Amino acid sequence: MRFLFPPLQPYVNHTLAVDELHSLHIEECGSPSGLPVLFVHGGPGAGCHPDHRRYFNPDHYRIVLFDQRGSGRSTPHAELSQNTTDDLVADIEKIRDHLGIDKWLLFGGSWGSTLSLVYAQSHPERVLGLILRGIFLCRERDIHWFYQDGASHVFPDYWQDYIALIPVAERDNMVKAYYARLTGNDEIARMSAAKAWSVWEARCATLLHDNALEAHFSQPYAALSLARIECHYFINDSFLRPNQILDNMAVLKDVPGIIVHGRYDMVCPMEQAWALHRAWPDASLNIVDKAGHSAAETGIIDALINATEDMHKLLR
Repeated sequence: MRFLFPPLQPYVNHTLAVDELHSLHIEECGSPSGLPVLFVHGGPGAGCHPDHRRYFNPDHYRIVLFDQRGSGRSTPHAELSQNTTDDLVADIEKIRDHLGIDKWLLFGGSWGSTLSLVYAQSHPERVLGLILRGIFLCRERDIHWFYQDGASHVFPDYWQDYIALIPVAERDNMVKAYYARLTGNDEIARMSAAKAWSVWEARCATLLHDNALEAHFSQPYAALSLARIECHYFINDSFLRPNQILDNMAVLKDVPGIIVHGRYDMVCPMEQAWALHRAWPDASLNIVDKAGHSAAETGIIDALINATEDMHKLLR
């Protein structure tokens, strides 16, 4: 069983203005001469955490992390304007160019897997490989499962807390109902909605309940960006065409890939990883028993560390 590498600090931080409104926080860790890897966080809107640096051997990798628009330490916080999937793909290219990297490995989980795949399909010539966890294809059915009808049957007690602040007459479209509150002028209603949305996700993300994860997602600063930006993306179909990712997988047929997915993932059920693997059969699929969605679960950590070590051997 493998565990996270020891804590480490960035050797440099960057602030990159990507347009007249948004500036991104970027950090580099590990070895400046190592294999470049970009950590692509989830959400959208979740931001990076110090533990995200620790999935990579710091002697082998030049580890690049960034907070996506409106997330983490990027500014303005929780901003929805000029915040689309195409904007984020363009930002990744700006980061690569700013750092003088020719090609890099992408490591993304949940929404990070979505964005990594869309970026790789847009710029395959810049991608050395992909390590993807908790696959999220962002299809209408995937959003419906978690925010309307699906996971609600597995976690009916948590679901009751999620729907409690929405009147019965509006519950036929929970994303729309939450969007109205998360973008409204009532600050108390906005924060209540943000916390309820974020806590619902945290409670469902692990096979066994994780109090620390729920506490993190409950923090107002983290909850507001996660809930507002996720809801903004999902009400706009994640700014993707229907089935866009699977329909374009032929572009990545020669790109090495490792897929890691928890068998009991209730946020992004394993059918999504299976569908991706069928469309991308040359990528390996590692199904982790006794695990859900979170990258912090023991079995997922083990699989991801193995993946970064194996990918380094392949690409070096």
